[in-house]
Amino acid sequence: MIQKTIREISDAWREDKRPYVKQSTLAAYMLILENHILPKFGESNELHENDVQGFVLEKLEGGLSVKSVKDILIVLKMVMKFGVKNEWMNYYEWDIKYPTDVAGKKLEVLSVANHKKILNYIQSHFSFPGLGIYISLSTGLRIGEICALKWSDINVYDGILTVNRTIERIYIIEGEINTPKTKNSCREIPINKELLTMLKPLKKVINDDYYILTNDERPTEPRTYRNYYKRLMEKLDIPKLKYHGLRHSFATRCIEVGCDYKTVSVLLGHSNISTTLDLYVHPNMEQKKRCIAKVFKSLGK
Repeated sequence: MIQKTIREISDAWREDKRPYVKQSTLAAYMLILENHILPKFGESNELHENDVQGFVLEKLEGGLSVKSVKDILIVLKMVMKFGVKNEWMNYYEWDIKYPTDVAGKKLEVLSVANHKKILNYIQSHFSFPGLGIYISLSTGLRIGEICALKWSDINVYDGILTVNRTIERIYIIEGEINTPKTKNSCREIPINKELLTMLKPLKKVINDDYYILTNDERPTEPRTYRNYYKRLMEKLDIPKLKYHGLRHSFATRCIEVGCDYKTVSVLLGHSNISTTLDLYVHPNMEQKKRCIAKVFKSLGK
């Protein structure tokens, strides 16, 4: 067996993958390799469980979520399997453990007061980038979907917003416009009355082919827009929250007011309802008591 390093195997694996995956998927793999895997394992030619477990704990302590770390390990395992298939390295089984307090980390969302604060500020200090944040908080759109949203996707007569594009950050230099990641991600979302009031006069004077965030024929890239969002949150003195937290906040508000879970799942473009349930439905003790009381009431007890 001619042994090769993880870096050498990764290079060969990338070229092998290139014809079979979307450019954006390959780009995501490359970012994971360059930012996480190669700095740690690039010069290694073996991947023992102890080393991988230590790597996982380092990443979690550094602030990455369990999901992000698991995504990194998926790429690492694909690279290892490719190396084993080509007889460049040995295969090792890993039984990776995640600390329970990290795995059960609470979803970060805006408080109701801060949710209102942002909406009110954007209404009274209009800008096109600000409008994007307002839309995210009113519809649950992902950052890539907001960046790819065009004025032609807004139907003010029927009050419907259509999601059929997303922009993903492409490795190192370029942005790519794609269809959303699953067929469920292509969806129609009703526009609420307040948002519709903002959009109707704009629709009369804008170019339908322009992107909403830039009001131009060129879109903005998610990383650039994320920086704008961070600056606005600092200005409003809102506690740090990732842009994706706006989507979580919208979904949480839906659940809080009693929307049925299937409807929330469809609005968010989840591929199945279990994703929605796992993320947002965590009954408290009062809800559990009410549920059991209802059951016994139905039994005439």
